[in-house]
Amino acid sequence: MFGILRSAFSTSFLRPLSAFKHQPHAAAAAAAGAATTEAVRGMKVRSSVKLMCEGCSFVRRRGRLFVVCNKEPKHKQRQG
Repeated sequence: MFGILRSAFSTSFLRPLSAFKHQPHAAAAAAAGAATTEAVRGMKVRSSVKLMCEGCSFVRRRGRLFVVCNKEPKHKQRQG
């Protein structure tokens, strides 16, 4: 019910089409030359984080326990 009311009072239909930013499809962006960007590696999410090498260290941020590594980016972990 509230979704109907919200869409009825929305002003997004009043904006011209030029106000909307066009996001190209990922395949089209790759074909256009965006293939030079590197893949971003995430971090492992585990219930038990451990130090893997001498470059790893524990960091507590935003109430969570993280492992960051100066030597190997693959060692990044987050607990939880």
